[in-house]
Amino acid sequence: MILKLLNQFVRVLLISLLFTGVARAALTIDIVGGVEGAQPIAVVPFGWQGPSMNPPQDIAQIISDDLLRSGLFAPQARKDMLARPQESAQINYRDWRLLGTPSLVIGRMTASGNEYKIQFQLFDVNREVQLVGYSFSVAEKDLRRIAHQISDIIYETLTGDKGAFNTRMAYITSKVWRTNNTRYYALYVADVDGHNAQLIIRSRQPIMSPSWSPDGRKLAYVSFEQRRSMIYVQDIFTAQRERVSGFKGINGAPSWSPDGTRLAMSLSKDGNSEIYVMHVASGRLQRLTNHRAIDTEPSWSPDGRNLVFTSDRGGKPQIYQVSMHGGKPKRLTFEGRYNAKPSYSPDGKRIVMVNGENGHFRIAVLELESGMMQILTKTRLDESPSFAPNGSMIIYATEYLNRGVLAAVSVDGRVQQRIALDEDGDAREPAWGPFLTTNIR
Repeated sequence: MILKLLNQFVRVLLISLLFTGVARAALTIDIVGGVEGAQPIAVVPFGWQGPSMNPPQDIAQIISDDLLRSGLFAPQARKDMLARPQESAQINYRDWRLLGTPSLVIGRMTASGNEYKIQFQLFDVNREVQLVGYSFSVAEKDLRRIAHQISDIIYETLTGDKGAFNTRMAYITSKVWRTNNTRYYALYVADVDGHNAQLIIRSRQPIMSPSWSPDGRKLAYVSFEQRRSMIYVQDIFTAQRERVSGFKGINGAPSWSPDGTRLAMSLSKDGNSEIYVMHVASGRLQRLTNHRAIDTEPSWSPDGRNLVFTSDRGGKPQIYQVSMHGGKPKRLTFEGRYNAKPSYSPDGKRIVMVNGENGHFRIAVLELESGMMQILTKTRLDESPSFAPNGSMIIYATEYLNRGVLAAVSVDGRVQQRIALDEDGDAREPAWGPFLTTNIR
């Protein structure tokens, strides 16, 4: 039996290695709705000094694209810029005021051996003062990451809220390969702008339900590579993985606790799908629900005291909350015949979910204090919503032109994005990663 399991595991790894050098499942993001009155900002092309005519990355363009996707900023087109200053002494504030641009970003990039020095400054045009400025020295592989970090600094300086551009997302792709007419499933991690896609695992059997550890280093997910559901935890940097749950029946919907020591999951090992919590280090299980109905899709509150989950114990799928200390679950949703796949906002004040009514499944947010629910999307088949770590946006899966694509919507519903694979195939089950624990400065 052990030899058989080992052979199955090796087969999946060989499949992964076979396709690692093929298409990288890159994503393209389209802005399909923005905020009227977004704040104008100018991100001037950075000065460049190096051995080649052009720098390896257009840092200013990456920053401009980040700010545009937030929906809160309207970056000025380069063709409309009256000047392209690289230093503060070169700024003519009057010109930028005439263009109606209250914020200005300038910078320089210099090649020095195997490293690149990047300097940037953010100015308040109306007051003619510098708001913030930093200098970085990084390797070429970190240039995009530095650009996202600069975007975060600008975003936080101008809005007061922490930016989430320097974060990552996990997602699953499904594609039929023409060479052998076989469908493959793959789990990827990419920057939130769709770049730097990294293959985690590929299999002929379904993969689902990725969940980030709070340090952003590991993913828990469900794999059917042995023809039944099992839960694995994999380090995305070393590729080391461990099967943590392979009980008889359903092993599904893993969710990391905020402290990274436990995994909530749905198990049917005792005959019915119930909510359990596993202590990862020991494998010890704690059962939280006990009902004849189906309980599934648990998700932690930010303080780790409660779990929300989906249950049909009231006749239709609805959202319930249960304390980590046990007790009777509390029903949270009453609006709509179908509410499922819940998760908390980072501040714990909202719950995002899929709301179903009249054959339409859309992303909705429930305000816990008031009990008010807001439908955020207008598409028909939305699923798997996931909050950004700063709570400003929600990423989810939907359909567009008969393809599975990812999408994002602001928490107030005004900013909308569509994220599609550059290649054939479907993308689904996105999970927005946490803030990165280390920055380059």
